[in-house]
Amino acid sequence: MIDLERALSDVEMEHWAILVRKGIGNAVSGLSQMVGQEIRATSSTSKRIPVKDAPALLGGAETTAVMVYIGITGSATGHMALIYPPEIAFELVDMLLGIDPGTTRSLEEMEESALGEMGNIIGSFFLNSLADDTGLNLRPSPPAVMLDMVGAIMDVALAELLADANDLTLVETTFGTPDQQINGTFLVMPSPVLMKTLVRHRNGS
Repeated sequence: MIDLERALSDVEMEHWAILVRKGIGNAVSGLSQMVGQEIRATSSTSKRIPVKDAPALLGGAETTAVMVYIGITGSATGHMALIYPPEIAFELVDMLLGIDPGTTRSLEEMEESALGEMGNIIGSFFLNSLADDTGLNLRPSPPAVMLDMVGAIMDVALAELLADANDLTLVETTFGTPDQQINGTFLVMPSPVLMKTLVRHRNGS
């Protein structure tokens, strides 16, 4: 198992943090285009955490959550996930569909489709930002929308990563229109090969 904090230098870790911040900004820009109105990220904080700690930081393994999962394919592999408590996901659907806040109370086909399209946009724009900076070929998989306990939905994303690495990047973001703000968690989980390739391409080495 690889400890990325030790395998990558401090400079490389900073390059990775810069890539993530730029990618989030690009993803929010793409979301603005999707909903046809300006959306801004009002705050964004990122940190490296042990993979095994992710469920606890998302409220605990038995907490119910909505996850939009996107795989990373192309030059190397990885995972991305947007995770929200159900009530926040419902607010997000209202914003995406341009309907009155409080309208959405469950996830049916239309609501899941809206969240899936959001995942596709955010994943595509985030990976495009990484690709522009590094010259790598990175593509998102079709998104999958899940409503389940955190422990169950995280198993989908973490099973492969647990075999390869100790850490992942957790990004807590707040974004929205002037009238509505959405708080959520964006997990970025590149494979060790992809992460090292990303930071070293950006560093020109």
